[in-house]
Amino acid sequence: MSGSCPVCGTGVRPDEAFCEQCGHDLSVAVTPPTPCTACGSAGVGPDGYCENCGMLQPSGRDHVEIVLETSAAVSDRGLRHSRNEDAMALLTAGAGTVVAVVCDGVSSSPRPDEASQAAADIAAVTIAKRLAEGDDAESATREGVRLAADTVAASAHPGEDSPACTYVSAVVAPRQVTVGWVGDSRAYWLGAHSALLTVDDATPGTHMLTAWLGADAGEVVPHVRTFTTDGPGVVLLCSDGLWNYYPEPEALAAPALNDPPLTAARRLVRMAIEAGGHDNITVAVVPFGQGERDSATVAFPKERSD
Repeated sequence: MSGSCPVCGTGVRPDEAFCEQCGHDLSVAVTPPTPCTACGSAGVGPDGYCENCGMLQPSGRDHVEIVLETSAAVSDRGLRHSRNEDAMALLTAGAGTVVAVVCDGVSSSPRPDEASQAAADIAAVTIAKRLAEGDDAESATREGVRLAADTVAASAHPGEDSPACTYVSAVVAPRQVTVGWVGDSRAYWLGAHSALLTVDDATPGTHMLTAWLGADAGEVVPHVRTFTTDGPGVVLLCSDGLWNYYPEPEALAAPALNDPPLTAARRLVRMAIEAGGHDNITVAVVPFGQGERDSATVAFPKERSD
């Protein structure tokens, strides 16, 4: 004997191709099981939960950063959650236009991290594609939300509750910004006159959502709003891991306006962590009209939800 089977430990000879005891192909290496980050047990199941202590294991999304030439986004799992269930996407869509999406997985649903990532990815790609084909930003946003909602709804497995997430996006073009949202992830305009651009789809005074993406959400009707401004500022998208601690736009303006986008996004995430970090935190920072000298004033048309 010159060794042992890596699966069952039975002794094997050098000329054997398969273990006689368990049938394992000896030419195939076996990766040792990853121990649970909470209790050290090797019994982590394929669903990501430790079979010993029940802890959901962290994913590769614990801390993610996306950097474009003119904008940036940062997502972090925070201090209390075992994994990051937020997701984000950031794309350029032609000269001077950026598409940003932030989605927050609903923790009480199964596989919320998968739902949020799928929604963010398909929405951003769809919006950018529609803009390239000549659609206006509001039409592109509604189509992005529609496909994101369909994708999340289709991800439900038979016999399980539906995966779910919230959604907020922004199309930041040279002279106007279009935001769309479903749920309580937020968009802010930060400038000389800062403002919250979204209205939470939640029962007032609570975190009980009244709208989300998922098979159990019913008809998903996004809110869509376009605004114009004559001066510079920053469009900020974030999950409630940030705005729970800093809900007022004035509290977000200084760090967002005084640093480059990546530094600003990192600083805002750090602020939420230092305030308690009880939830996942995702922040996208997209500067607008930075070459303008006038103070920014914002004109809001009536919100559209059709």
